[in-house]
Amino acid sequence: TLALEQLAPVAVPRALPRSDTNQYQCRYMHGGPMSAAEIDVVEEAELPRLRVGYRWRIVCAADWLIPGRGVTARVGGRTVAVFLLPGDEVVAVDDVDPFSGASVMSRGLVGEVAGEPTVAAPVYKQRFELRTGRCLDDDAVALQTWPARVREGRIEVAVT
Repeated sequence: TLALEQLAPVAVPRALPRSDTNQYQCRYMHGGPMSAAEIDVVEEAELPRLRVGYRWRIVCAADWLIPGRGVTARVGGRTVAVFLLPGDEVVAVDDVDPFSGASVMSRGLVGEVAGEPTVAAPVYKQRFELRTGRCLDDDAVALQTWPARVREGRIEVAVT
C-alpha cells in the first residue's frame, strides 16, 4: 500500500468541457467508468441557486402530475411532497406533517391564502405556504422546502 506522502495531489482543471469533466470525475474520483445514471450533473448556471451539497434528482414525468394535487416521492433518502401549481410551477416540501408525524402532506388540501399557494395538512388541518414551508397557524413550525423544477419533460427535485 502507498503512504499518504507518496500520493501526488490531483488538480482539477476549471475550464473543462462537460464531457471531459464527467470523464475526469469517473476516472479519478470513482476509479472507473460510470453510467450516466450514476453521475449527477448540475449546470454551472444553476449552481448559485442550489444550496451547498444539493443534487438534482428525477422524480417523475411532468405529465404525471395533476395541477393542485401532490405526489409523494422518495428522493435521496427523503420523503418529499411534490406539487404542480398553476402556471407549471413545481414546489417540493417535506412530506412528513410536523404536527402528526405522519407522511401525509402530499395528500393535503391545496389552496391559496393572500395569493400564496398553501397546503392544509390532512390530519390536523394546519396550513403551510408551499413556496416557503411557513406554517400559517403556528409561527414556530415550518416544512423543509426543496428546489424543484420541470426540465426536459421531467420533474426534478434538489436534495442533500
